[in-house]
Amino acid sequence: MSGHSKWATTKRHKAAVDSKRGKLFSILSKEIAIAVRDGGKDPEFNPRLRTVIQKAKAANMPAENVKKAIQKGTGEIPGVVIEELIYEGYGPAGVGMIVEVTTDNKNRTVSDVRSTFSKCGGNMAGAGALAFSFQRKGQFIVGRDKVAEDKLMEIALEAGAEDVKTEDDCYEVLCAVADFDTVARALEEAGIEVESLELAYIPNNTIMIEDLDVAKKVLRMVERLEDLDDVKSVFANYEIAEALMDQLGEEA
Repeated sequence: MSGHSKWATTKRHKAAVDSKRGKLFSILSKEIAIAVRDGGKDPEFNPRLRTVIQKAKAANMPAENVKKAIQKGTGEIPGVVIEELIYEGYGPAGVGMIVEVTTDNKNRTVSDVRSTFSKCGGNMAGAGALAFSFQRKGQFIVGRDKVAEDKLMEIALEAGAEDVKTEDDCYEVLCAVADFDTVARALEEAGIEVESLELAYIPNNTIMIEDLDVAKKVLRMVERLEDLDDVKSVFANYEIAEALMDQLGEEA
């Protein structure tokens, strides 16, 4: 994917956007609690927990917050039951969207997501409707100023990564879900700073948007979905034509 892929841009800058919303720590706390609940509180033997703690450190989440989230996961601090859910649907121009949420109130969350789809000109779909459009992969974003391309490719591919893509200002490393922890460890041990890492839904193909009004509608929908308190990530299979990017930037 090229540097003007709006899908990649959205994912690359998600951490910064979440921080501005004051939402990131809440999301990370839920993820930590779920990881502990499902795999135990020792990061050495719980790859998912180790990954979330890495994300928390990268976001400068206070150690006390991490500790409390772990205690919620073990039950030392009682709390509500948190669920992880996925919603699927279509936005303007038929853009497919997968919405990941962590919630303590499923009815509230599905109502919020459905309402956002409707208000933005889209509609929700049934479970599995977009299975053919995306693949679940491990994804790592590394700034191009952090490491040389040859070194990153050597380390990542040797650790089991499937591909290393070069964009304008970053590298995107992709791997199978089963190899996620191995690749994460290899990058960490090599001292390579990772901007973001997660299990993502990677689109098999993207819809190229070449109309400015449609581009605005799609971007608005993604932003409104990400603004919902329970939404962790939004994955969508679109790109915006390079010719439109300057216009969108000027109007931002």
